[in-house]
Amino acid sequence: MNPIWFLRMKRWAQHPPSRQRVYLVVGILVVCLAIYGLETAGLLPDWMKAERASTRGLR
Repeated sequence: MNPIWFLRMKRWAQHPPSRQRVYLVVGILVVCLAIYGLETAGLLPDWMKAERASTRGLR
């Protein structure tokens, strides 16, 4: 593990993020997990599904 990460952890422990920042990160995580769950269950509409791009002309 890089020693800079230990300095970051120390700084984060001394100055933790605000409650609003934690709620924002948790909210984004919940939305991402919900989208992943809908995708694995096959419940996403067609307009939300990603299509594979053709790489035929790029070579």
